[in-house]
Amino acid sequence: MATSTNPSSPAPVRERAILGRTATVGEGLNWITITALVLLHLGAIASLFLFTWQRLIVAIVLYVVAINLGIGMCYHRLLTHRGYQIPKWLEYLMTIFATLALEGGPIFWVSTHRVHHQLSDQEGDPHSPRDGAWWAHSGWILFGQALAAQSQALARYSPDLAKDRFQVWISKYHWLPLAVSGVLLVALGWYFGGPMNGVAMLLWGVALRVTVGQHATWLVNSAGHLWGSRRFKTRDTSRNNWWVAIMSGGEGWHNNHHAHPVSAKHGLAWYEFDPNYWGIWLLSKLGLAKKIQVAKFDRKDPKPAGA
Repeated sequence: MATSTNPSSPAPVRERAILGRTATVGEGLNWITITALVLLHLGAIASLFLFTWQRLIVAIVLYVVAINLGIGMCYHRLLTHRGYQIPKWLEYLMTIFATLALEGGPIFWVSTHRVHHQLSDQEGDPHSPRDGAWWAHSGWILFGQALAAQSQALARYSPDLAKDRFQVWISKYHWLPLAVSGVLLVALGWYFGGPMNGVAMLLWGVALRVTVGQHATWLVNSAGHLWGSRRFKTRDTSRNNWWVAIMSGGEGWHNNHHAHPVSAKHGLAWYEFDPNYWGIWLLSKLGLAKKIQVAKFDRKDPKPAGA
């Protein structure tokens, strides 16, 4: 039975990272992040004028690799909550896939998400809708240097990853796999269709794909706490949202997840679309995943784990 315990104990009060709107807005805008996001969004818009089925397929395949195999199955259900186990070589490969989403390295992503669970919808939550829907969606990454300046404090939320040399290395150079993929997209696109095709492949395979993927993830933070149903009476405002689940591969069953955070399965009813769990199930059938945690609860009287 899945429980609410995270794989690492909460950091002591004196070591806790200070996050949330109050801690970051006063430091002003983070122009590096803003510039990168503006360029990605402009590139995403430009890509729509260069449509071909081939480019769409490339974007979809890379989206599944980055968002489903990477963010959902690896960063979230594996590294953050340790809802299942896989061989180290596969963990490292899926971590590389996750960096293609351009959502930061594993130590940053995992630590921030563990803080979110510890202080969900309270002061210090990095992206609570109680600070505004826009803030929860993307505003929290646009302000200040708090997240970067508190890297040591954040790392204390991921001692399991901080002891792993590869996870430390990829956290520092998390931009490298995306850069390599961009070069390959341009080179292969150019080779098979000329320079314009190379540029178009970059726009579809990076700009549009990353932009849509980031918004899908951010919607879990915003819409996943604002709209939808609540099967479990959790201490936060988490909700189950079907259209967020479709975009994110099952991460939209957010109330289920907050009630049973270690559960590798978020869609707890037959009709709750959860391809990220299906991927984990497939790995188990291939002998690559074991000790898969699945939430168990009384459907007539559903309660959060540990209640």
